[in-house]
Amino acid sequence: MSKPPRLTLPAAARAYLLTTERGGFAVHEAGEPVRGTALLVPGFTGSKEDFIGLLEPLAAAGYRVVAVDGRGQHETPGPREEAPYASEELARDVLAQVRALGEDRVHLVGHSLGGLISRAAVLRDPAPFASLTLMSSGPAAISEDQQARTKLLVAALEAMGDDMPGIWAAMRAHDPADAAADSPELAHFLRERWLATVPEQLIVTGRTLICEPDRVAELSRVDLPKLVLSGAVDQAWPVPLLDETARRLGARRVIVPGTDHSPNAEDPATTARELAAFWDSCTGS
Repeated sequence: MSKPPRLTLPAAARAYLLTTERGGFAVHEAGEPVRGTALLVPGFTGSKEDFIGLLEPLAAAGYRVVAVDGRGQHETPGPREEAPYASEELARDVLAQVRALGEDRVHLVGHSLGGLISRAAVLRDPAPFASLTLMSSGPAAISEDQQARTKLLVAALEAMGDDMPGIWAAMRAHDPADAAADSPELAHFLRERWLATVPEQLIVTGRTLICEPDRVAELSRVDLPKLVLSGAVDQAWPVPLLDETARRLGARRVIVPGTDHSPNAEDPATTARELAAFWDSCTGS
């Protein structure tokens, strides 16, 4: 899971509920649209806080940046049923969020699962978008070993979804013995975020990660600037696979050195710099 580099919003940012025709979505926003506007979509078990380190540098680069909790994710409510969390429904949510921002064209960034959702939104309707960034997000289902882990989690949620504290305790009990300890503040946040996320959202999006088909050929036909950005190591989609995805898409390719699956949280300064450079190139700035 992504771990935010910090939990306090920068002074220039604000948290609010973005009202759309598909309901309200909790967001963090910073900056003015001097050069453009960007919507940041988080991954599986994640939230808008995963992008908190990007807000200030991207705002300073001249961008209005909006990070969102998806339906049923952290501070955005969602129903206790599965149908609303299908990829096409979440893609419709993204399109509704973009319309609610009131901008002509928006740079779309999807992290991990958020990349799969974002490309579904672009494939449904590319018109509202200025560019698409797939961050640590591959062409199809996640790697086989990660599929096995996700299947176990989905099975636990299906059997024990009303005991989210119990599932959380079991998950953390399997953390590597040599894993760095989280600060008390971060540990509290991660647990509370997990407890606030709707089990059915995790079940359905977990299945998406396990079963997602390859839609790269379809996406390559969309005339939109694209960036594939990742860390130097990735367990969900191996880096050579992401290299190949960028080649198939005709996309710009960026690797953030020294980071893993969440460059947005692990090195937000470099990640923000690369995003701003890509967005600038889309408009010739």
